[in-house]
Amino acid sequence: MTILLLGGTTEATALAHLLAARPDLSAILSLAGRTSAPRAMPIATRIGGFGGVEGLVAHLRRERIRAVVDATHPFAARMSRNAAQACRIAGVPLLALVRPEWAPGPGDRWTIVPDMAGAVAALGEAPKRVFLTVGRLELAAFEAAPQHAYLVRTIDPVGAVALPSLVEIRDRPPFDEAAERALMLAERIDVLVTKNSGAAATRPKLDAARALGLPVVVVARPPRPEGVETIAAPEDALAWLERVHVPAP
Repeated sequence: MTILLLGGTTEATALAHLLAARPDLSAILSLAGRTSAPRAMPIATRIGGFGGVEGLVAHLRRERIRAVVDATHPFAARMSRNAAQACRIAGVPLLALVRPEWAPGPGDRWTIVPDMAGAVAALGEAPKRVFLTVGRLELAAFEAAPQHAYLVRTIDPVGAVALPSLVEIRDRPPFDEAAERALMLAERIDVLVTKNSGAAATRPKLDAARALGLPVVVVARPPRPEGVETIAAPEDALAWLERVHVPAP
């Protein structure tokens, strides 16, 4: 059985390790290539897109893929839509492995917005010191609000962004709450802006913001494709693969 694992998350990495221990399940991990130096994986890995729905359908048929697990980032909406369409066309079972969302708790000062434009608007007109943790590909939206001073944390360099006051730091998760709190204090942050990725490794920034009494602008996840079974644990994804396993003729 050949499995296509659409990755880019810690859940995909965990499932890749589970699959590596199963010689009866041949798996290929596909990464979009958004990160310049991805970590080495224990299973075969391909990097790059498929060429839309038609390209993915062709890949599924050419490689004789028997099941697909979509473990892409919760904000990789286009890839998830393409996977849903392509699997329907090719008749290949599809599972979405999606981590739970973050939810506000006592003491949190969240403003939930539908998209990046909403996040920009939520910052308001008065200049603020903003900690941006939305990924380098989303930074262009904040060019509409150049009055703010931005602290941007990304894995790869941000590139050319037309923001007159921008401090760039590069780091990989996991992060520590005490360190996040110290960073926000040192940079005199007024507001945190983040996507609702739900990742445990990046949750400490929210805990730090709560401890400091800082407001947080949270960009809500895009809707998932309809009709796709969704689970949260890599171990459950492996169990699903065992259920849909059909020996090759």
